[in-house]
Amino acid sequence: MPQKLILIIDDDNRNIFALKAVLKSKGFGCLSAPSAQEGFSIIENSGKVSVVLMDMMMPDMDGYQAMAAMKKSEKMRNIPVLAVTAQAMVGDKERCLRAGASGYVSKPIDVDELMLQIEEVTNR
Repeated sequence: MPQKLILIIDDDNRNIFALKAVLKSKGFGCLSAPSAQEGFSIIENSGKVSVVLMDMMMPDMDGYQAMAAMKKSEKMRNIPVLAVTAQAMVGDKERCLRAGASGYVSKPIDVDELMLQIEEVTNR
């Protein structure tokens, strides 16, 4: 089975570093982008992204706007997105799912839960 490629879109390098370390230790390939626009470029150029871990709180284009843009794109609309947020509020999970996320993970990330969700969304 080919290695699953995970794209992390997050404006905080510490989060990217930590997620990459965990994901690589679990056998995943990882790419990262500090903004949604750069993430879109990676998707357009690689064409092999299995799932996107999308930070919901970014300065230029937040995760909700990014998911909406992905859903309008022929190339990106079927890529599962796991919404990742540090400031989980009541109703956030439902809002993310309504916006098009395939799953939801709050920070600090529970690695077992993250792995379960990645497997779930990539095996649909």
